[in-house]
Amino acid sequence: MKLLEKKIIIVTGGSGDIGKSIIKKFVKHGAMVIFTFFSSMKNAKNIEKKLQGKAIGYKVDLSNNNSSKEFIKTIVKKYEYIDILINNAGIVKDSFLIRMSDDNWNDVIKTNLYSIFNITKHIIYYSMIKRKSGNIINMSSIVGIIGNSGQSNYAASKAGIIGFTKSIAKEFGKKNIRCNAIAPGYIYTKMNSHLKNDIKSNWIKNIPLGRPGTVEEVANCALFLASNLSSYITGSVINVNGGMI
Repeated sequence: MKLLEKKIIIVTGGSGDIGKSIIKKFVKHGAMVIFTFFSSMKNAKNIEKKLQGKAIGYKVDLSNNNSSKEFIKTIVKKYEYIDILINNAGIVKDSFLIRMSDDNWNDVIKTNLYSIFNITKHIIYYSMIKRKSGNIINMSSIVGIIGNSGQSNYAASKAGIIGFTKSIAKEFGKKNIRCNAIAPGYIYTKMNSHLKNDIKSNWIKNIPLGRPGTVEEVANCALFLASNLSSYITGSVINVNGGMI
């Protein structure tokens, strides 16, 4: 059974490991996916090629309000509406607080929070309110719930996403617009594959299931929240972390 048949879906940050997994999963379940990227043109073209017209990439700086608005207006003009938004775009620039530069703080907050603010605002205004229907899924992190040494900027951004998610759910529930968040734990991706084995081992020791998660397991959670199987769930944060919290 295809859970997203004929749905028009936007996935931000589509060229990363989690984003690619979500896109592939959604296309498999019948969706048309528009995804954004900022610097990974080669990865974006590979995704388009593999999915043969079922996923189309757009290079957009979502942290810029005007760029976000024009992107959404373009998509709505082409497809008439957008059913689902997956806010997945994000970066990390780790550093202990006393060594953290203003640029590293600002870049993470701008990319991880401003992007969600901009695109969510415009997608609700230009599509979802008019249809009285919509579904927004925001990618937070376990770090936004419990914090992490050396990641105060990232933790602040991901905690902000949780507060934003709950507020949007309350604000637009009467318009039949749902908003939920996913908080992954230690998920094995190319981003953390370079870490030393002792660091990975220490992380795994704190996971009750005794292993890292996979990007497909995050995509499965996104599929559940995107589908009608979760039709009475909004304002929630679903932890995909192997029992860490």
